[in-house]
Amino acid sequence: MDSAEYERKIAARFATFDQDGNGYIDREDFSTAAKAVLAEFGTAARSDRGQAVFIGAEAFWQGMAGIADVDGDQRVTREEFVTGAAKRLRDSPRRFAEIARPFLHAVLAVADPEGGGATPEAAARVLRVLGTEAGVAALVAAALDTDGDGRISEDEILTAFAGYCGVELPDA
Repeated sequence: MDSAEYERKIAARFATFDQDGNGYIDREDFSTAAKAVLAEFGTAARSDRGQAVFIGAEAFWQGMAGIADVDGDQRVTREEFVTGAAKRLRDSPRRFAEIARPFLHAVLAVADPEGGGATPEAAARVLRVLGTEAGVAALVAAALDTDGDGRISEDEILTAFAGYCGVELPDA
């Protein structure tokens, strides 16, 4: 992968987290993501599932800030993301995915209230409200069902998230 391709991928990862597009990632971006998911599935914020999504989003933010907010200003700039988070993404994408586990687990519970794993359609809805273009969301969601059983498990989501985060260095 050349440096232009690497930069494009890092920019896409950053934009995924920068929900409001203001140029940095902060707690509000994670709260915005939580609210969007709950609204999409008609889940009350004060319900057990709704609270789990907010608690998971906060844990995800704390994990992100812990590895990338170098200056401690409670926001992660693109440069901090590239030098902090992206390095850790490359070094251990599975470990990084683990900081997202509480949020991903809670979102899965909202998208799949019966508990058998989310359908690709439900996963596509989540991806769309988090900013993925509809056509891409449908393709990605379908690919998440790696065992072809028509349901997407937490392990399949974590594995995919780790893969998404595992950006290689240019010319690696």
